[in-house]
Amino acid sequence: MTTTVADDIWAILREVAQTQKDSQKEFKEAQKELQDAQKQTEREIKAVNVSIGRLSNRLGEFVEEAVRPSAVRLFRERGIDVHEVQQNIIVKRDGEGLEIDLLVINDKDAVVIECKSNLSLDDVNDHLTRLEKVKRLMPRYKECRVSGAVAGMVIPDNVAAYAIRKGLYVIGQNGDHLELRNDAVFVAKVW
Repeated sequence: MTTTVADDIWAILREVAQTQKDSQKEFKEAQKELQDAQKQTEREIKAVNVSIGRLSNRLGEFVEEAVRPSAVRLFRERGIDVHEVQQNIIVKRDGEGLEIDLLVINDKDAVVIECKSNLSLDDVNDHLTRLEKVKRLMPRYKECRVSGAVAGMVIPDNVAAYAIRKGLYVIGQNGDHLELRNDAVFVAKVW
């Protein structure tokens, strides 16, 4: 049986159609593998983010533990005769909440300290907002002079300068000890 040109063309067209089907199948398989890989990558990124969040929280706790024993000394050196340190204070009142890392107090003064591993401008702004709530949500300190402080393992110079301009004490590490980075003539804002 002899093949005609038309038969040859139909044979070629069937081959091309089969090749297209095979290519589409391979493409769909490759696309599915890529989607599966993307999903796996997303799961891994979420897991890494959770781990980083936990590590950041642990580093923040480390800063709290480093600042707590030095807090009384640091503020007494600045003429605030504090004698008590409270840690991890959580207040809920009238639908609002407030969390304080460290509160250093005496009968007339309260210094609210926010501790971070890597202090940022956002952290400073969040703390300023927190300080606005203290007397309202913790009325037992209504008659106290409330001031604020931020502490960190890493404090960029611009962040420290901003916090100081906003009236906050800045507690940072200097070698093997903690110090207030505010100069001797600094006057803290009182809330």
